[in-house]
Amino acid sequence: MSRSSIVRNTKRALLATALVGALLALPAASQSGKLPKTQLWMDVATHTMSGIPGMSETGGGVSGFAMRMMGGDAAQNHYGAAQTPGMPGRYLDVALLNQLNPGAEAEDLIPTGMQLGKTLPLVPPKALEPSQPGGKSTPGMNDGNAKARILIYWGCGTEVRAGQPREIKFEMNNGKVTTSGTQYASAMSGRYAPNRDAKVDPRYALWPNEKMRKMVPAGASLVGNHDIEGAKIPESMKFDLTQQQDFMPAIALSSTGSLATGQTWNWKPVDRAKGYFLAAFGTQDDAMVLWSSSEVPDAGMQIIDYVAPNTVEKWIKEKVVLAPTVTSCAMPKGIFAGKEGQPGGGMMSMIAYGPETNIVYPPKPADAKTPWNPEWNVRVRNKSTTMAMLGMSIDASQSAQQQDGQQQQPQESKGKKFLKGLLGR
Repeated sequence: MSRSSIVRNTKRALLATALVGALLALPAASQSGKLPKTQLWMDVATHTMSGIPGMSETGGGVSGFAMRMMGGDAAQNHYGAAQTPGMPGRYLDVALLNQLNPGAEAEDLIPTGMQLGKTLPLVPPKALEPSQPGGKSTPGMNDGNAKARILIYWGCGTEVRAGQPREIKFEMNNGKVTTSGTQYASAMSGRYAPNRDAKVDPRYALWPNEKMRKMVPAGASLVGNHDIEGAKIPESMKFDLTQQQDFMPAIALSSTGSLATGQTWNWKPVDRAKGYFLAAFGTQDDAMVLWSSSEVPDAGMQIIDYVAPNTVEKWIKEKVVLAPTVTSCAMPKGIFAGKEGQPGGGMMSMIAYGPETNIVYPPKPADAKTPWNPEWNVRVRNKSTTMAMLGMSIDASQSAQQQDGQQQQPQESKGKKFLKGLLGR
């Protein structure tokens, strides 16, 4: 595939992402329960982009270059980058809620292995300003009329299964949306990762932030002692992280076959992975096409998120998530092939669900009758994700070349040249 075709198809895929999000987004339930006055959330992620030249570079290589090319807030590391698969690298989001002194700065005294200095400053976010009326309108929606067609496939294997695809049609006339298609309610209700994120507001203190937006280096490690300090932070808030909570390895992804014959994704087992899930979206003529590795039709992009291990285990039993022993999955032939077998443009996303650790101090007594008043708790979540362009042949060595802790020297690599074309710079 030519470079111009890669750029064109990637742009189409990114536009398709917005449509998928708009049509499939649903609210999720929030977490509740009795909690200590001081809480810390740490979301740990390893993101890669497989098969695109140079895009496995991390720690100030192509990852940092791409962010600078995009400009604005995306030009530097920011809170929330661990949550959403995107530019390759190691990512850490830290959120502190100290109800004894909400909205105050604090710091995490970090181990030297993180290669980010002695401390991470935790800074409250600014309150969001009310959105202003007007602004840019949604393409194709100016006159209140639009049409969309979605085809949904699921399951590993090169053959399209009986009963597939599910087809859903959307039509907007004068601002009113109507739908038609097979089993619409079931298909669109979807399966979602439970929303267990920190509900960030100005009471919290976060990293990354305006004080420090450094990218996490490629060889960084969370292993060691973390000491949370600040006004009215419990003096006891010190804890050790082990290899169990450290950054997961990159997904070493490879592929064989074609979109016309059925592209097969292969990967090496990822250390500490609890299960795997793949989802792809693309176009076929005038339709948006969705596919997932699930054996049931109600799973999609919306579960590529942090998921608790007990939920992952449940979903494996329900054949939603692939077991940690699985190392390959094929997409049905032809579902993403356009006219004359050419790729219609699209992306595949994959996640390796990682462990989750909860640390509470003091620990819960074994005797339920013993009074227990925890001072603080820490939750650490892990995952590894990758993205790949549909139809591209991928070598596993390209997918994870930088996750062995070695740093490449910044240079004008093929990946940087690719990004210049993609971003129009």
